[in-house]
Amino acid sequence: MIKITLPDGSVREYEKGVTGYDVAMSISEGLARNVLSAKVNGEVWDATRPIEEDATVQLLTWNDDEGKSTFWHSSAHLLAEALEELYPGVKFGIGPPIANGFYYDIDLGERTLGEDDLPKIEQKMLELARNKNEFVRKDISKADAIKYFEEKGDEYKLELIDGLEDGKITFYEQGNFVDLCRGPHMPNTGFVKAVKLMNVAGAYWRGDEKRKQLTRIYGVSFPKQKELKEYLELLEEAKKRDHRKLGKELELFTFSEKVGMGLPLWLPKGTLLRERLENFLRKAQIKAGYEPVVTPHIGSKQLYVTSGHYDKYGEDSFQPIKTPNENEEFLLKPMNCPHHCEIYNSKPRSYKDLPVRFAEFGTVYRYEQSGELHGLTRVRGFTQDDAHIFCRPDQVKEEFVKVIDLVLYVFNALGFSDFTAQVSLRDPENKSKYIGKDELWDKAEREIQEAADERGLKTVRELGEAAFYGPKLDFMVKDALGRSWQLGTIQVDYNLPERFELEYTGSDNQKHRPVMIHRAPFGSLERFVAVLIEHCGGRFPLWLAPDQIAVLPISEKYQAYAEEVYAQLGESDIRGFIDNRDEKIGRKIRDAEVKKVPFMLIVGEKEQEEGKVSVRKHGEGDFGSLSVEDFIKQFKQESTLTDK
Repeated sequence: MIKITLPDGSVREYEKGVTGYDVAMSISEGLARNVLSAKVNGEVWDATRPIEEDATVQLLTWNDDEGKSTFWHSSAHLLAEALEELYPGVKFGIGPPIANGFYYDIDLGERTLGEDDLPKIEQKMLELARNKNEFVRKDISKADAIKYFEEKGDEYKLELIDGLEDGKITFYEQGNFVDLCRGPHMPNTGFVKAVKLMNVAGAYWRGDEKRKQLTRIYGVSFPKQKELKEYLELLEEAKKRDHRKLGKELELFTFSEKVGMGLPLWLPKGTLLRERLENFLRKAQIKAGYEPVVTPHIGSKQLYVTSGHYDKYGEDSFQPIKTPNENEEFLLKPMNCPHHCEIYNSKPRSYKDLPVRFAEFGTVYRYEQSGELHGLTRVRGFTQDDAHIFCRPDQVKEEFVKVIDLVLYVFNALGFSDFTAQVSLRDPENKSKYIGKDELWDKAEREIQEAADERGLKTVRELGEAAFYGPKLDFMVKDALGRSWQLGTIQVDYNLPERFELEYTGSDNQKHRPVMIHRAPFGSLERFVAVLIEHCGGRFPLWLAPDQIAVLPISEKYQAYAEEVYAQLGESDIRGFIDNRDEKIGRKIRDAEVKKVPFMLIVGEKEQEEGKVSVRKHGEGDFGSLSVEDFIKQFKQESTLTDK
């Protein structure tokens, strides 16, 4: 017999070889019908895989992220099976689950696949799903795996096998389809009741532009048709909220091929939005004891060699800038932290001086592949609301907690209430990706978890997501459409102070190393604005809107009164414009609605005589007739950050 520990702490005994499905059946038949996979000692397994020793087991369903991942991974195999039936001879690259669905990279030889072919493939997938074929896991030797795919003539799978260790290779089979895969998969294909293949794209094999371009088919699947319908409705709403579409309509930003791909140009209204965000955070930072600094957009190559950024970003970033001096090389800065280390080093520091907090809205540059660029969410030049805290080891936890409070203040002000704090740790299987000693990493990881616990944050732990120099706390925020985004981040770093030989004189009159905390509540300002646009659908909080009001004179006769009203509003720091076009008032109102201006103030004969304005609120219609003074009072009540 073996002992199985369940998430509630209860322990049950089963015969050796019990499966996750068997455990579910022993609890309830209803649960067993919904189990997709099982997490065994922290690793996700097939629900039908035998458990041979004592273990902790969590049963995963569609309601769990890892359950969804299993469902979509299995759906990718179902897609491949359908393709093999419809297009004999097709070759397969990889077919993983992704955040919302799955994809498979395929090689159809001389044949091409278009959007018109997708409904036929969907129907074949559903037809195969109804067979309820089991996903069968088989251990296979490397020699037999090579032989199978040599006979099949699939060079992509052979290349994947080449990098695998003999004795750790598995195949999965369902129906007539066999694939190289480590799993896990759900019990059978019958769980899939609804499928939508979203689009077809090109993808270079293994992401290498010098290799063959394969056809990538993206899809999504669900256990109920109703859920697919709801998902597609959500996608339609997401299209309406797309920050690229709204950014153009609201005249916030643009891109130019002449300037360069991935380099946004901020238009006047977008610049106002950015400045408002920056000023909001600057004010909060000054209250919290931060000192502003400014550093150049480039730095000596040696600076980034010292920091380790050159080794980690060098090949994938912009290449060194040469100067007339052949011994001199500069880089566009990929991070602000090395510059801040040198500012710290500019004078001697005492233990009484710490903590020192430097803050900068610093623009950094990373060379992203052209195919990965996406509006403001993935760019080549972006501004970080970067700050670095240099503190004594005994101050780390207190400073970390203060940064958490600052991040929460930012999220609250901007309406982000649904988030998870992710403790991002090293990948213990691949420590070569990171710098620094194990004991310092262990200490930093403990301090982050303790600070998060002190603030009562709901946390998840993710291996392999740490920065190369230290673990971090990433804030995963859900927007109005339920999509998750990584926004704010806080990192504890014992390594850069070592590399830059940072010191302070302690109370014992000896030299000591400070600890460095990296933090960015917005993260990338560009990405933050993109997420904010989509979260609020372009209807920004009143305090943040670039244009808060539009004064709409009914005709040119009331232009002078409109200007008088506008000047009065300006004295109260209320921003906007006068629409003095020779257009009917209905057209002016419609245009202001499209631009999502929060308030429209209509002025005509009656308003001029009474010294009032007729107020319309975006999306709500008439708000009544008010004096300008009363409108200003009303405005300040709604502009929640007026007195912060």
